[in-house]
Amino acid sequence: MDLDVFVSVHRAEWDRLDALLRRRRRLTGTETDELVALYQRTATHLSLIQSSAPDPQLTGRLSQLVARARSAVAGTRRASWRDVTRFLSQGFPAAVYRTRHWWVPTALVSTAVAILLGWWIGTHPEVQSSIAAPGQLRELTRPGGEYETYYSSHPAAAFAAQVWTNNAQAAAMCLVLGVFLGLPVLWILFQNMLNLGVGFGLMSSAGRLDTFLGLVLPHGLLELTAVFVAAGTGLRLGWTLIDPGPRTRRAALAEEGRAAVGMAIGLALVLFVSGAIEGFVTPSGLPTWARIGIGVAAELAFLAYVYVLGGRAVRAGETGDVEAADRSASVPVAA
Repeated sequence: MDLDVFVSVHRAEWDRLDALLRRRRRLTGTETDELVALYQRTATHLSLIQSSAPDPQLTGRLSQLVARARSAVAGTRRASWRDVTRFLSQGFPAAVYRTRHWWVPTALVSTAVAILLGWWIGTHPEVQSSIAAPGQLRELTRPGGEYETYYSSHPAAAFAAQVWTNNAQAAAMCLVLGVFLGLPVLWILFQNMLNLGVGFGLMSSAGRLDTFLGLVLPHGLLELTAVFVAAGTGLRLGWTLIDPGPRTRRAALAEEGRAAVGMAIGLALVLFVSGAIEGFVTPSGLPTWARIGIGVAAELAFLAYVYVLGGRAVRAGETGDVEAADRSASVPVAA
């Protein structure tokens, strides 16, 4: 493409579109039709320039022009309760369902790593001695020791809020840092599994594995699932940079990135539930079976939410991305 010739041929159309967009008065019907036609042609011009003869200055000008025209044609729309309902009933569960091939293997591998670390720590006294002095370990694992009192060391509401904040930050980091080819996500996952493995190993070596499970499982099932979903989504986002599939790398990253942002909001709600369980149920006087039962029920409810509502939404065409009307305009071009 000869860019100078292309600009000379179409500059008048772009200037006319700009003039229509600057009109202060209401456009006539004829002018509105002209605005729509010029918007569509300019979007096509922008796509052709981006694919054949990218020029930063011209691309920037046309991108702004197309964005302004699209806003004028489609109008602006405020978020409503309909959007919230759609997100909770379709968008979020569909996004989680679509990434199940990433977060389910992540969950299985991570759990195996935590168990292996726990076994290694629990069966090797020299490893335990490298973690803390024997007296400190006894104080940590004894009945009524630091490990148990941790869950009741603060008022339930404040503790739940603190746990929710920490876990939401960890999930958000997994989602955001996934763009760096997923490598930071693997490190965050390992740190979480190491902490879990240390507790598992130390409590099992003290003969108190049942106490450990009674303290961790009520909130840990849902909490770890949320972390695994965030990590799997982050890894998927990193892989998109390597293999965007049939989409352009920019379009693929934009689509998966928008879904990841929505995922962060949804997982914050999931982690709010797990934080409430950790703050109010885990340290409660309920029998161990009842506390674990609440955790299992919450986990099964989340999985049913994802696989029933999410699966149904995906089969209906939902991707977890924003609605088509809210996405940037894109025009296919010939290969």
